[in-house]
Amino acid sequence: MHLAAVRSKRPGAAARAIARLAFACATLFFAVSCLAATSEEPVYGPELEGFDYPEPVHQFQFVSQGVSLHMAYMDVVAATPNGRTVVLLHGKNFCAANWEGTIKVLSSAGYRVIAPDQIGFCKSSKPAHYQYSFQQLARNTRALLDTLGVKQVIVMGHSTGGMLALRYALMYATQTERLVLVDPIGLEDWKAKGVPSPSVDDWYARELQTTAARIRNYEQATYYAHQWKPEYEGPVQMLAGMYRGPGRELVAWNSALLYDMIFTQPVVYEFGLIQTPTLLLIGDRDTTAIGKDFAPPEVQGRLGNYPELAKLAAQRIAHATLVEFPDLGHAPQIQDPVAFHAALLEGLRQLDQPH
Repeated sequence: MHLAAVRSKRPGAAARAIARLAFACATLFFAVSCLAATSEEPVYGPELEGFDYPEPVHQFQFVSQGVSLHMAYMDVVAATPNGRTVVLLHGKNFCAANWEGTIKVLSSAGYRVIAPDQIGFCKSSKPAHYQYSFQQLARNTRALLDTLGVKQVIVMGHSTGGMLALRYALMYATQTERLVLVDPIGLEDWKAKGVPSPSVDDWYARELQTTAARIRNYEQATYYAHQWKPEYEGPVQMLAGMYRGPGRELVAWNSALLYDMIFTQPVVYEFGLIQTPTLLLIGDRDTTAIGKDFAPPEVQGRLGNYPELAKLAAQRIAHATLVEFPDLGHAPQIQDPVAFHAALLEGLRQLDQPH
């Protein structure tokens, strides 16, 4: 509007100079505005291109279900090794990068730490067609470890990674030294408790609506017990950035397939089969329940009671130790890393004691 005002039918030199100056200022303002928006609302590729991880990222190339895939992972070797390896399995709305604090603590304690992004997540392949199952993800993880020459591991899973860790421990019991579950989901069967079964199309339609505000609101209510701190924003933007990018449809589609896997493949019925010494680290204010938003209010109120679910799990798993954090939610390793990591190291030490 202002540019049009300084242009006459026969502009003189002064008018042309003013116009050029106004255009330059407008261009500079647009560039600065875009830079600010980019810094606040980053845009990432479908494999989280543009987002830096805290440690070097390697790629495990393999073929699965007739498709060439790559699985991103970090492999951190301790300065003073204790000869043991921990595999960190991330949750549904998390990536291997979210384990940054835990990697540092475990590495400082002497553990080698391997933290992969599962297929369908973060910096790993997002195939257009893939039969997702916890068995398949466990096989992929075991194949990665075989390639690295790692036989025995402590498997540590958070959220959906807890479901995968349980499946891994059942499939590879003799190669799993210890099992650590951090607010695992799957401690209950949501469908059996009355949650309507969403279709993949339902999940996909919902995932296409993903925004930073939506992620933030969900995590504040569910993960952080209605609290919010600046350090929680990074993971929000990490996820939201992929949904702002050119691969948002592929990201949403794989997310939909993964939600279907989580909802339809409960592990709760197999707790009694686990013989691996297990450490349960539970934030009691966690209320996570997959598909809760599809359920009527009377069903929602019965879901995600973690203090109760954790105690039941500890009773059913033969060699389980339960540690509860009364004031923490779904991500205690992020919400109170000092208390969490102290409990983790002490829990691992106690699991090593003879029973």
